[in-house]
Amino acid sequence: MLKRWLVGNPLKTSQAAHQRLTKLVALAVFSSDALSSVAYATEEILLVLILAGAAALALSIPISIAIVLLLIILTVSYRQIIYAYPEGGGAYIVAKSNIGTWAGLVAAAALIIDYVLTVAVSTAAGIAAVTSAFPALFPHREALCLMTIVMVAVMNLRGVRESGRIFAIPTYLFIGSFLIMLGAGLVQLYAGQPPTISPPLDKAAVEGISMFLILRAFSSGCTALTGIEVISNGVSAFKKPEPHNAAVTMLGMAAILGVLFVGTSVLALQNGVIPKEDETVVSQIARLTFGEGMMYFIIQAATMAILILAANSAFAGFPRLASLLARDGYMPHQMAEMGDRLVFSNGIIILGGFSAFLILVFRGDTHALIPLYAVGVFLSFTLSQAGMVRRWLVQKGPHWRKKLVVNGIGALATATATVIISSTKFIHGAWIVIILLPLLMMMFRAIHSHYVTVTQEIALTRDTRPPRPRRNLIIIPIGAVNKAVIRAVDYARSRGGDVRALLVDVNPEETALVEMKWAQWGCGVPLLVIPSPYRSVLGSLMDYIEEQLEKDPECWITVVLPEILPAQWWQNVLHGQRALLLKGALLFKDRVVVTDVPYHMKR
Repeated sequence: MLKRWLVGNPLKTSQAAHQRLTKLVALAVFSSDALSSVAYATEEILLVLILAGAAALALSIPISIAIVLLLIILTVSYRQIIYAYPEGGGAYIVAKSNIGTWAGLVAAAALIIDYVLTVAVSTAAGIAAVTSAFPALFPHREALCLMTIVMVAVMNLRGVRESGRIFAIPTYLFIGSFLIMLGAGLVQLYAGQPPTISPPLDKAAVEGISMFLILRAFSSGCTALTGIEVISNGVSAFKKPEPHNAAVTMLGMAAILGVLFVGTSVLALQNGVIPKEDETVVSQIARLTFGEGMMYFIIQAATMAILILAANSAFAGFPRLASLLARDGYMPHQMAEMGDRLVFSNGIIILGGFSAFLILVFRGDTHALIPLYAVGVFLSFTLSQAGMVRRWLVQKGPHWRKKLVVNGIGALATATATVIISSTKFIHGAWIVIILLPLLMMMFRAIHSHYVTVTQEIALTRDTRPPRPRRNLIIIPIGAVNKAVIRAVDYARSRGGDVRALLVDVNPEETALVEMKWAQWGCGVPLLVIPSPYRSVLGSLMDYIEEQLEKDPECWITVVLPEILPAQWWQNVLHGQRALLLKGALLFKDRVVVTDVPYHMKR
């Protein structure tokens, strides 16, 4: 009942086509990650530049423009991937099919890390927007983050179309309110109107302006580009024609992202905004533009909503990627199974769990999580673009030279950005990601090796021969004579074969009583009493089974277990669980089959 209330009623497989997304809804589902980065990308640039003093903040504009140029390159490149892979051309598919399995697995590992970080960073930044407006909530940010992750996970478990409808309103509220804030702020600046609140005072430099500082600020601002690949991963979720609708959505997302990002950077610079520990840059811009009236709180609410919903992009992308890896045997097969609501439920739950773990480890601090961000996603960008370059060189096709140039520029630009991000953020936490990548690769290979071994071992070959009929020895371990035991005896007799009951003698007086009752109720099944000097029921039964296996190496042994199942779940603790222990002990015995015969209590 609780599951149905939270997630909803199951959907038929035939309803999958009706779960496809329109362009407007898809923009909300797949673009919230990229658009939400507007809320913290400018702030991350300023956090680095402020180390060289307030005068260095002027560099935020050319850095923002450079990032937007990279955005344009990636948008054009990924549009080509959308048309080349209409079934969904994530970095894993593109790199694996064009460069090789290892390249695909590197891209997959990088994306998995990025998806987990997307949920953690977006949630932490969203709660930071709340605590900026309501400082009293700041000490409770971890709990708020965890509650938010649970909420978004549940919404995604309800299904793609339903979660898209839920998330569309906050996404468009964010876009609209931000455009209003940027428009109002720019009008005030050009009209010469002073801010409603005095901006912060100048801040002294703690280090000089250097190329390393500028590159570090650029790498921090590149978080604005995380999430733009999600649309190319989820082409199959669009309504027909899927590639066209996905490409149009990507253009719209890139245009909105570029305008909001540059506009935020311009207003932050012109208003003299300096990053604070307890208030975000966006909050400061909103206060300077609107004061502390209703519009300020609308901006904060919209920012919180889009940041929280940014996690939705990861919840849309991670399960699809995990299902592809599972299909190829590099992740557990359960990850490829769709749940009741036609979504990959296992992937959603696992992503939520890992993200919650990161929140706890880094105490919900956005600035502590950001250095881990973007390394993985830019590595996947580079591999997917390089894969497309190889595709055009090998397959050619119409206009292949033009397409080669576009993806070649994309590969070069993202490779350069990857090197910059990795080197400038290494000591600030990027080393964790660099260590995790080979560990994930090892995990993929270990899982794949296991599945290959299983397939080879159980495969029917030319040397395989049909088995000969074998003797089946049926054993019924008992401790008393009651309805549950007689029910198990009835079942065992129906199977045929050599049936015998076993009683371990741990108390001679009780054993005598059981033998007397068995003579009346045993249905003609012989009862064997096994001595047990050390009163070990389980050990004596196992010794007897081992003896029978050695005596007849060709026989099967079926152990029929009478088991009493209480009417209430809590009553299980009142029983010895001997049947459960015996099942666990026999599980790894060759040629031993365990059959459980339950007796259901009525009260």
